[in-house]
Amino acid sequence: MRAIRHGFGAFASVAVLLTGIAVAAEVRAAPAPAEEVPVAGPATEEPENFGASCRTEIQGSRVTAHCQNPYPRTDRIRLHVECERWWDVDSDSAPVDVGPADYGKVTGRCWKEVRSAWITHQPADQAPEPAVPRGS
Repeated sequence: MRAIRHGFGAFASVAVLLTGIAVAAEVRAAPAPAEEVPVAGPATEEPENFGASCRTEIQGSRVTAHCQNPYPRTDRIRLHVECERWWDVDSDSAPVDVGPADYGKVTGRCWKEVRSAWITHQPADQAPEPAVPRGS
């Protein structure tokens, strides 16, 4: 009885092994599915000429951004000022439209030190996005 069990176990093991080898060979020999790779054609739209070039100056607690728009589309800019002190209020300026070949100046300030300042751009034909309040 014991010999029959061992013989059956060996037979089952060999059968599973041969089945696994046969399946692996079949999978390896099967051709890969033909996937159509999307062909990237030439870009139909030109890159958008948009966004005034700005330079930001921080002098003490005051921030000034000078922007010049070399593009034919009006750019709406906003100055965002983040203050260093926890009790000092961060500020976002009102949107300022800088027309084609025009110049704009935006100012902001903190009571004490300025941590960072940056400009955001938006096409003037879109409605201005509301300022996102920052948590304290």
